[in-house]
Amino acid sequence: MSNEENTTETASATDNVKESVESAKNAASGLMNTVLALKDSNPKVFYGAIAGAVVLLLAVSMAGGGGEKKLTGPTIKDLVVGQRYVLKSVNAFDKTAKVRLVSVPGTIEAYDVVEEADTNGFCQHIEQGTPVTLLQLQDAYGKKNTFSKVQIEEGECKGNSGWALSIEVQ
Repeated sequence: MSNEENTTETASATDNVKESVESAKNAASGLMNTVLALKDSNPKVFYGAIAGAVVLLLAVSMAGGGGEKKLTGPTIKDLVVGQRYVLKSVNAFDKTAKVRLVSVPGTIEAYDVVEEADTNGFCQHIEQGTPVTLLQLQDAYGKKNTFSKVQIEEGECKGNSGWALSIEVQ
């Protein structure tokens, strides 16, 4: 394309935009003239329409809400040391997600998924639904019974113990 053709196309596009703006201005002024004419010819309809719009806006703004809704989610059960439970990853939708067991409570926060050697550790990632016995509870961060020490009761890791989040002991 030559510079002349580009200039011609740009000028044509500019003219189209100007025409669109002019038509929008004409439509807006026509609408305004109609509304003002309605005000002069039939003020009851004019003010009634304004009042109806205000009432509608008030109704929409005041509707809904109803009350304070609290976010609900999984809660820690009242766990009892010595009782049998199963492990369940409550924060995962995947049925094949595993529950992480660590040797010291609180180290779950330092866990990095991308560390390959750590993810292959024996008896660190336990299948959901695995029966366990609760051995001990640990408070953390101002919350009671945040961590649970559990002993695995079935499978190839039977007899091994580790710490899990109490919310994952169901």
